[in-house]
Amino acid sequence: MRIDKYLWCIRYFKTRSIATAACKQGKVRVNGDLIKPSRDVYPTDTVQVRKNQIDYELVVLDLPPSRVGAKLVDLYRKDVTPQEALQKLDLLKYSKDYYRKKGTGRPTKKDRRDIDEWFEVEKNFEEE
Repeated sequence: MRIDKYLWCIRYFKTRSIATAACKQGKVRVNGDLIKPSRDVYPTDTVQVRKNQIDYELVVLDLPPSRVGAKLVDLYRKDVTPQEALQKLDLLKYSKDYYRKKGTGRPTKKDRRDIDEWFEVEKNFEEE
């Protein structure tokens, strides 16, 4: 089975074209070698996938006949990702600043609405 199809079948990528692009960009290795999307994968192969700044490692146990449900994925692969990589994922969640710092740049649409709402409340307070 092709590596791009295998990664799509075991739900590492949402679409097969995304899996193909990852292989072409050098984000997928089989047994330590950079590969093309058409490379065949066999049981006992070790696959390294770089996705979302994390290096996942998995061992191919069997080849699925087609895309499998999330509950059945563990029948076809064994996840041997180092614990440090998974801890790095948790740190990335906390380190991301989802909102810009106060006082930097123009107000966003949400900021503008909050400002308008605040002035409206203040105006109503003064009228009473």
